[in-house]
Amino acid sequence: MKNNGKIDNTGKIENKMRSAGKLKRELPLIIMLIPSVILVLIYSYGSMVGTVIAFQKFNIAKGLFGSEWIGLVNFRNLFSMPNIWPIIRNTVVIALGKMIGGILVPVIFALMLNEVSKGKLKKAFQTMVYLPNFLSWVILASIFTDILSPSTGIVNHFLGFLGVEPIFFLGSTTWFPITMIITDIWKVFGFGSIIYLAALTGIDQNLYEASQIDGAGRIKQTIYVTLPGILSTIILMSVLSMGNILNGGFDQIYNMYNASVYETGDILDTFVFRLGIENAQYALSTAANLFKSGVSLVFVTASYGLAYKFAGYRIF
Repeated sequence: MKNNGKIDNTGKIENKMRSAGKLKRELPLIIMLIPSVILVLIYSYGSMVGTVIAFQKFNIAKGLFGSEWIGLVNFRNLFSMPNIWPIIRNTVVIALGKMIGGILVPVIFALMLNEVSKGKLKKAFQTMVYLPNFLSWVILASIFTDILSPSTGIVNHFLGFLGVEPIFFLGSTTWFPITMIITDIWKVFGFGSIIYLAALTGIDQNLYEASQIDGAGRIKQTIYVTLPGILSTIILMSVLSMGNILNGGFDQIYNMYNASVYETGDILDTFVFRLGIENAQYALSTAANLFKSGVSLVFVTASYGLAYKFAGYRIF
């Protein structure tokens, strides 16, 4: 019994020494993390106090804690506005288009790039499609405005060469949402393809050899080996993107839209910006943003549950 007690005490001492050593090694990383944690607490959690404005008849002179409490009146006023439902529809349509294209295009590109045998050429293509991810929409908006111009844009010059009438991509209610979806996919698909290329490297090469013995060509190998091998990654990325169902992309649309395309191009983020910043209707804009955050929270929670069920993904 005494020997067992000594062994137990020795084990506890060793565990404490390991913990102390681990803490000492990781202390510089913890110190480096502190400024980021402070910023998150201030800007992500501290700012949540302002959501109380959604339930007030907010008055700047009276301040956050002196304004009159009116409950859900702002939400009733918000949903009685004639343009709120078209705005929600626009947000969902644009966001869904970006989500679907943001999954299909990277998968297809990763499959095509995986067939390239020359390493340098493969890296060159990967770098080229990844670069737009680093450009802001302020820069890209100017570029696309020039490229898609109905009078001087290169796209319409090419369409004119084919005998097609010029298209006002950024001024047409029909073409504007399509343009937003396509340009967003062009910008981000290079980043998404990296995830799928990484998944492709994890497929057992013996499966390809076995399929070749069975007489499968490249197309059948892709269908029966490659796609099933990355299916869990595709499901995971699809499910996790559900949280962005009401994120149409403020940076992109704000820099590229105009009053003539509000009918199909105005989304919740731009609507909130105009209400709060341009029209100083702080209570209504807070209510709209809180509604969007609530819906996103539901979808994020559901998406993580589905990700665990279908792909075995867990945060903790």
